[in-house]
Amino acid sequence: MGEFWPVPDVLDYLSGRWRAERTVRDLASGDRGRFEGTVVFGPLEGGGLLQRESGDFTWRGVTRPAERTLHFLRGPGGTADVRFADGRPFHDLDLGTGRYVADHPCSADLYRGEFTVRDADHWRSIWRVRGPAKDLELTTDYARVG
Repeated sequence: MGEFWPVPDVLDYLSGRWRAERTVRDLASGDRGRFEGTVVFGPLEGGGLLQRESGDFTWRGVTRPAERTLHFLRGPGGTADVRFADGRPFHDLDLGTGRYVADHPCSADLYRGEFTVRDADHWRSIWRVRGPAKDLELTTDYARVG
């Protein structure tokens, strides 16, 4: 099957509990941060999945609790329409080939995410953020729990 693992249905694949380990690099300053936590994809009222991410984020020597919520709505043909918690569009997600690249413009910045699936229990996202005030790379490895 090559280096990527095809996923016919994004919501079915993501459903459940994942361990997340994220590195954050500020490419301009050289600063590095780390997030460690849990991501749960559970039922979303009205259909789809509710992603709840929670854990600890360490940046410049300070560790704080961090959390994020996203909505994954069913898209055509096993894809997902990913939205922020307030309903604003974030990006589409199609893992049919096991790899997908998505863009999200945010003011003057561009977020480009690359999603790759290694197998039934491991996937990765790499977000590259470029703009007038940002030059970041966020790499998150996910491993299924249980």
